[in-house]
Amino acid sequence: MTSSTPETPAPVREEIIAHYAQGREDGRLRGGAGRLEFWRTQDLLRRLLPPAPARILDVGGGSGVHAAWLAQDGYEVELVDPVPLHVTQAGKLPGVTARHGDARALPDADGSADAVLLLGPLYHLTERADRVRALAEARRVVRPGGPVVTATINRWSGLHDLLNLGALFDEDIRARMHACVEDGRNRPTGRAPLFTTAYFHRPEEVPAEFADAGLEPAGQYGVEGAVWLMGGVVGWLDDPAQRAVALAAARRTESEPSLLGISSHLLTLGHAPA
Repeated sequence: MTSSTPETPAPVREEIIAHYAQGREDGRLRGGAGRLEFWRTQDLLRRLLPPAPARILDVGGGSGVHAAWLAQDGYEVELVDPVPLHVTQAGKLPGVTARHGDARALPDADGSADAVLLLGPLYHLTERADRVRALAEARRVVRPGGPVVTATINRWSGLHDLLNLGALFDEDIRARMHACVEDGRNRPTGRAPLFTTAYFHRPEEVPAEFADAGLEPAGQYGVEGAVWLMGGVVGWLDDPAQRAVALAAARRTESEPSLLGISSHLLTLGHAPA
C-alpha cells in the first residue's frame, strides 16, 4: 500500500543528541586546529553560494558557527537542527532564525530557499536511504537550479587523526577504527568512545547519493587537504602570514581527485534541476 505523505523518519539517535548536548561543538571551530576547517569552509561557501541577499537554509547547522558569518555577509539565514541546545544557541545570533527540525522531513515549501546547506546531517545518518532522503528534501526546498552544499567526513579521516595523535597504537582503539574503515560506520563503543554514531564516506559515494536524490553533482572540495595532518598547523593558524600560506596550499589542491580522500572533511556541491 502506498501513501501520499512520506513516513515520519525515525528519531535522531539518542547518543548523537547526547554528544552534542555537551556543548562542545560551539567552540570546536573557534580555536586550535578546528579553525582550519572553519576558514576553509567559509572560503568555499563564499565561492559556491549565490550572492547576498539570498535565503539560506542551514540544515543541521549546529550552534550557528557558520550561520553567524553568513548573516553578517547579508544573507537571510534560517537554521534547522535536531539538538535543542543548538537551536537555543543559534537563535541568539543576530540575523539568524533557528528552529528544531530533521533534515529528512523539512516543513519548508518547495523552492523556498535560494541555497541549502547540509554541513552535518549526512555523517550522522548511517543508512544510505536516510541520506538520500535528506538530500531529496534539500532538492525539494531549494529553488530550481539552486545549490545544495553538503559536508561529509572522509572514510580515512579517523585513522589519520588517531595516527597523528599517537592513539592508534592502543589495541582497542585500533580495532574499532579498522572496523570503521571497513564499512564506514563509527560506533561509540569501547572504554573511550572516539566520537558518536556516524558514517564516514568514500569521496565517490557522495555524488552517487546526490544523483539518487535528483541533484546534479557539480564539484567536490577537500576542506583541510593534507594541512590538517601537519604537526605545526596550530602555530601556522596563529600567525597571519603563515595562515595565509597554509590556507592557500589547501585551496591549491582542493579539487585534485587523487587527494580528495586525504582531507578530513569534503564539501560536495550539487544543483537542483532548473
